[in-house]
Amino acid sequence: MNVSHASVHPVEDLPTTDGGVGGGGNNNNEAPRVRMKDIQGMPGTAGGLALRICQFVSAVLGLCIMATTSDFPSVTAFCYLVAATGLQSLWSLSQAIIDIYALLVRRSLQNSRVVSSFAIGDGITSTLMFAAACASAGITVLIDNDLNSCAHNHCIQFKTATAMAFVSWFTSLPSFLLNFWSLASR
Repeated sequence: MNVSHASVHPVEDLPTTDGGVGGGGNNNNEAPRVRMKDIQGMPGTAGGLALRICQFVSAVLGLCIMATTSDFPSVTAFCYLVAATGLQSLWSLSQAIIDIYALLVRRSLQNSRVVSSFAIGDGITSTLMFAAACASAGITVLIDNDLNSCAHNHCIQFKTATAMAFVSWFTSLPSFLLNFWSLASR
């Protein structure tokens, strides 16, 4: 049985500037397009993988800390934080797997469709994480400073989970900005 196996082999196609075969017959005056180098932090780079792992770890830590408290479902902002960190952890894990694959097969992910999907996903998840972290920070300040009822609640866990959400947002923002910049510079 003859079975074909798919394989990916990146090939660099260098543009010619000599005007075609035979020298000058085409009179093409367009300058060759320069392909942007992979900047660390973009998809398919080691820096991008490091950002994804930091996003994933901080989101999972925040999710686990919030899930261990018994009274987080009573506050809507904390439920929103759990949902946002869950989404962020799934998104970051899937993007980290894609980055690992690209690094292993030495494949560049600088395709406009791939970069636009990364930019849209990063934009959505970073916006959700920032909103959830801000809402949760407001509630923790309300519980601690205004109501003075930290003795009856899990304030330390709420503050830690909120801080982890801010860390996750802070590491997802460079991913979004680099992907958006790469998409805009095409």
